[in-house]
Amino acid sequence: MTQMLGLDLGTTGVKALAINNQGEVLASHTEEYKLHHPQQGWSEQSADDWWEATVKAIKKILKKESVEGKNINGLAFSGQMHGSVFLDDEGEVIRNPILWNDTRTTKQCRKIEDKIGKERLLELVGNPALEGFTAPKVLWLRENEPENYEKLDTLLLPKDYIVYRLTGRRVTENSDAAGTILYDVENQEWSKEVCESLGIDRNLLPEVLDSVDVVDSIKDELAEEVGLPKDTPVVAGGADNACSAVGNGITEEGLFLASIGSSGVVLAHSDHMEIDFGARVHSFNHSVPDKWYLMGVMLNAGLSYRWFRDTFSSLEVQTGEFTNRDPYELLNSEAAQAPPGSGGLIYLPYLNGERTPHKDANARGTFFGFSGTHEKRHFVRSVLEGVTFGLRDSFELIKDMGVEPKQIRATGGGAKSALWRGIQADIFGQEVVTTAVDEGPAYGAALLAGTGSGVFESVENAVDECVETNSIQSPRPENERIYEDLYPVYRSLYTSLAEDYEKLAEFRRKWEFE
Repeated sequence: MTQMLGLDLGTTGVKALAINNQGEVLASHTEEYKLHHPQQGWSEQSADDWWEATVKAIKKILKKESVEGKNINGLAFSGQMHGSVFLDDEGEVIRNPILWNDTRTTKQCRKIEDKIGKERLLELVGNPALEGFTAPKVLWLRENEPENYEKLDTLLLPKDYIVYRLTGRRVTENSDAAGTILYDVENQEWSKEVCESLGIDRNLLPEVLDSVDVVDSIKDELAEEVGLPKDTPVVAGGADNACSAVGNGITEEGLFLASIGSSGVVLAHSDHMEIDFGARVHSFNHSVPDKWYLMGVMLNAGLSYRWFRDTFSSLEVQTGEFTNRDPYELLNSEAAQAPPGSGGLIYLPYLNGERTPHKDANARGTFFGFSGTHEKRHFVRSVLEGVTFGLRDSFELIKDMGVEPKQIRATGGGAKSALWRGIQADIFGQEVVTTAVDEGPAYGAALLAGTGSGVFESVENAVDECVETNSIQSPRPENERIYEDLYPVYRSLYTSLAEDYEKLAEFRRKWEFE
């Protein structure tokens, strides 16, 4: 039986997933690791922790009854984007990798904009300079740890470090390189102009492959240690969002992905490179060779719902513990009792600032329009609606770039709730479907492993063979009309409050509230 392994190197752990050539999930296993915050706003992890967790995950999944090492045709990785792994000439990690959610590099971002120009940077790499991206981290290392920068021989992305440990090759691939802002996303090569402007030696940057290219076979000694055949091919893999898109079948124009996890993502396949010169929507290389995707990201999607649960829903949490029910299920039942539009109550999901479309770290969460007639059920529903309005912001921006939606595929925690899927369909005004397998980026990585190792002819063929849709939610005309009236009010609120958010930030800094 032909089997493939997909591994997703995430922020909280690594997930290993085994599938067969029909796309059926045979087994999965997750190994967690720690997140380190040496200073406020800093976020790092240990590359050794990544490696040890990966080895454990592979070993444990190969012990599952349905999985046999001798049948593994190939493996590939999905990985958290934008992180920086600094290697010396011996291949040793110089310092802990700096992650995508690290915010120490604001000064370096402004330097990048000053040296290159905001619009020119968009022309060259398709994306703005944001703290989470990789290039500012390189500049930070040079300015703040010059002794470590002097040792720097190769810059890798997180998943590519694990590929290096498995194969001995220092490479990356298009979809992850795209998140560095050192990469010419349209022409698919490291940008000579950006590197020269920033004084970054292009020899520090690895060779770039396609996501479906075979890097090499796993090292003999490692194959024996983890229980895989010595000639098992390691496929280049992809960035987490690109792999999530593959796993949900987002491989043709008109298909959108709406993902509600801790953060929220709206992503659309594109056959052509498109740039948002308003710098709100990201343009990245897809894991489908010579294709791209457009993406908007909101920071506090599922985090908003979790905050509401933790802060205001102790009764639901206690009831859930007593009855063995998920507290979110109880909250969903309450939200279902409130009318669409929550009686005019609007929630702005800016708990910790916002990324798309506002790029405002000072924005904060807001309940607007509540009165003495509103009850808890209205507040619960308004959170679900406010998060979905936030996703619609990205949806509308991508539509404005010329991508006409045919279907939205929902994934993540928000896809598990029939109520929330219905709210998405009503607010987007589009059919929302789910896929039969919702295993996240690891599933897409497994399909890339099958493509690279020859099980499938192409990524599109892998999707055709393995990705199936099941539940379908169509927009309800009456609800759709209600949300069409409410959405413009939602959109106008940020503009009305932006200056006050800045004043409130000054107040917090003055009195050291955060």
